[in-house]
Amino acid sequence: MGLGENVRLVEAASIAELEGFLNQGADWDLVLLDLNMPGAYGFSGLVLLRGQYPHLPVVMISAQEDAAVVARSREFGASGFIPKSSSLETIQEAVRAVLEGDVWWPSNIQDEANVSEEAKAASAGLASLTPQQFRVLTMVCDGLLNKQIAYELSVSEATIKAHVTAIFRKLGVRTRTQAALLLQQMGSIPTS
Repeated sequence: MGLGENVRLVEAASIAELEGFLNQGADWDLVLLDLNMPGAYGFSGLVLLRGQYPHLPVVMISAQEDAAVVARSREFGASGFIPKSSSLETIQEAVRAVLEGDVWWPSNIQDEANVSEEAKAASAGLASLTPQQFRVLTMVCDGLLNKQIAYELSVSEATIKAHVTAIFRKLGVRTRTQAALLLQQMGSIPTS
């Protein structure tokens, strides 16, 4: 990528795989996170990473280049935003800037969107989830029953029920539908 010989790139195909890499204990310097990465709903992956790894810079990458996406990336704690249409030189510039402790935002996109207080509260709730609770929540959103989730994660159904109760408490919701809607709202861009 032209960033020097000491740079090692690791690719993850999903949020779960990314968490696996991050939990290996290596000293990671930066995460480039696709807005539509499998296992995440829009900005939920960013919120999860900010909550679990607050000192690790995360730069969002997306083909969606409108101001609302960039603004939400900033509001939810990203260190930058790289449009997928960017040239290699622009990508290198952005990565270098963030690796040096700065932030990087596209100069051609005006910051004209604000994130609602409701979205900020949802972000805080999602950031407080443990990685396992986040996995359970995404499976709930995919329509899986507690029994199915327990089987997939190789834990007891009682453990899943405890996770679901904790998730509801942290998110301030009472039903699986409300939890799923809250997570899905993290991926939507409100038009004002």
